[in-house]
Amino acid sequence: MPGELHTLATNNDPAAIRQLVSRGVEIDARDEQGRTALLVATHANNIDAARALIEAGADVNAKDAISDSPYLYAGARGHLEILRMTLSHGADLKSTNRYGGTALIPAAERGHVETVATLIKAGVDIDHVNNLNWTALLEAIILGDGGPRHVAIVRLLVEAGANVNLADGDGVTPLAHARQRGFDEMERILVAAGAH
Repeated sequence: MPGELHTLATNNDPAAIRQLVSRGVEIDARDEQGRTALLVATHANNIDAARALIEAGADVNAKDAISDSPYLYAGARGHLEILRMTLSHGADLKSTNRYGGTALIPAAERGHVETVATLIKAGVDIDHVNNLNWTALLEAIILGDGGPRHVAIVRLLVEAGANVNLADGDGVTPLAHARQRGFDEMERILVAAGAH
């Protein structure tokens, strides 16, 4: 049965999902990679299937074999509608991915501006440090392209109270990283916020 639910999640078939769930199928059954049907739907950004599964009680925090959950994956990939559904259905804001990062860190790295804003508003720890000793602010600078989306994310994080002087594991500050990369606009935002 878990196979059938996963297939319906892949095919984005909410009516069939509701029917199967009403017959008592285990909603959080796992596939061979440890993924629930909701995580499969989230991977594909199948919003209707995800909604049907979440409304039927699927666990938005259920992690697969590589520590991805529907909440974490939606945040990392900028799947905003699914992310919002997970947030309104008990997403664990403290949960972390295999790199020890919250959903905010990969969202910042990948330039998902609205996702970053949504996660900040939800209350995710802005200064959480992952296994690489990087915060969301550091990832937006180090792994970002310095373009408008990453500048907007740096601005959002700074406005939300991110510690602009929280250095990486080697003691290099966000300001030093921005200067090293020639990201002038990010540098201006950081300096204005008291970075040194």
